[in-house]
Amino acid sequence: MANTRRRRRRPRRPLGPQEQAPAKARQDPKLETIEELCSFERRLAGTDSERRAANAMAARIRATGRRTEIEPIYVHPQAPLVWAFHCLLAFAASIISISVPVAGFALLLVATTSFYFDLNTRRHFLRLLFFRRASQNVVSRGENPNAAVKLVLAAHLDAARTGTIFGKGFSGLTRRVAGFLPFPHTRILFWSAAILLPMLGARMAGVDTEGLAILQIVPTLILLVSTFLLVDWRLSEVVPGANDNASGVAVTLSVAEQLEAEAPRNLDVWVVLTGGEECGMEGMRSFTRTHKDELDPFKTIVLAIDSVGVGDVRWTVGEGMTVSFDMDVRVAQLSEAIAEADREGSNRYRAAPLRHGYATDALAARVGGLRASAITCLEPGAITPANFHTPRDVPGAIDPQALERAEGFTLDLIRALDRDLARARPKQPAEEPPAPSRPPRSRWRSRNR
Repeated sequence: MANTRRRRRRPRRPLGPQEQAPAKARQDPKLETIEELCSFERRLAGTDSERRAANAMAARIRATGRRTEIEPIYVHPQAPLVWAFHCLLAFAASIISISVPVAGFALLLVATTSFYFDLNTRRHFLRLLFFRRASQNVVSRGENPNAAVKLVLAAHLDAARTGTIFGKGFSGLTRRVAGFLPFPHTRILFWSAAILLPMLGARMAGVDTEGLAILQIVPTLILLVSTFLLVDWRLSEVVPGANDNASGVAVTLSVAEQLEAEAPRNLDVWVVLTGGEECGMEGMRSFTRTHKDELDPFKTIVLAIDSVGVGDVRWTVGEGMTVSFDMDVRVAQLSEAIAEADREGSNRYRAAPLRHGYATDALAARVGGLRASAITCLEPGAITPANFHTPRDVPGAIDPQALERAEGFTLDLIRALDRDLARARPKQPAEEPPAPSRPPRSRWRSRNR
């Protein structure tokens, strides 16, 4: 007699966050984009992995019907070594000034000047001593060339390296130091070199006191420690880069696709996915220089979308690693209006302004003479994006709601810009109706008068 009893099936084990990510990706195109970008491992600037990622994202843009080009550029992927070299020169200048003040001051002046321009993406001097590699920008021009303003939606494709300075211990120290500093802690690097200039100038004038020597020790030691930390950064592994900045690419492509369905009348929307952002915003720097004849400084707005995978929405009002460069005032005003209206309602975005000492592609555009701003996401009380430059920056750590908040805020901002331009556009005077013509006088009446 056959056994008719059915075998009992074991209940399925619930999937963990890492295993659920592919299922979520099939449901949300933005998560799918993040998964695809992170599949290109070691997506460092100037690598073959970055080039394949750029080709994949260009294919996605072309699939929406937009014309897309891949523009070759050159970048310096060893940027941490470039900055370490500046710190080392400044440290050497401080030591040399003890015996030869003139030589020390001259060397420090060269290092500080080059350091300032390099961190601000304005000019490259000592960076030119290092080798460069080929990279690329993905550029999709808008389809409304007669619009009042060009809006460039920008996000960078490359991933960063990790390092000791991004570890938990050092990050905690950074937060404590930033709490009592009157300026962003990231500017300590440059100003440790710059503050030595008056000290070495005093040595040139013949001042050689114990007080001056003690004052000189502090920035000199900061430069020495910074040199080792920057070299460690250069030798560390490349992170997956899900939040920084696959999330920004995903939101940028999603916003561009939605604008195709409802195109703004007064904006010519471009999409630019840059390479080489993590080595000093070289992709955006190349883009502004290559297209300077097409981009009117007064009629072009660059909106960089960076690290929007976790946290609440922030729009930048100022950024920079040496001094603070103010972002576009009108974009900030419209962002504040959107945030205020949102607070009175559901407070979905939880948006707030941000002034920080880091740098995004918006800084390179701003220094290049264009109007610019950036949108990012931060957790409450944080000074850096979640999992910033750490191996924990994986697709499973992305919050889909944060992506929705960033996308919704960006769309609201673009529509507000479009309405603002429509109000500012001079109205065409209404055509006056032609004056009524007088009826011809009757010849019969004129003859019989």
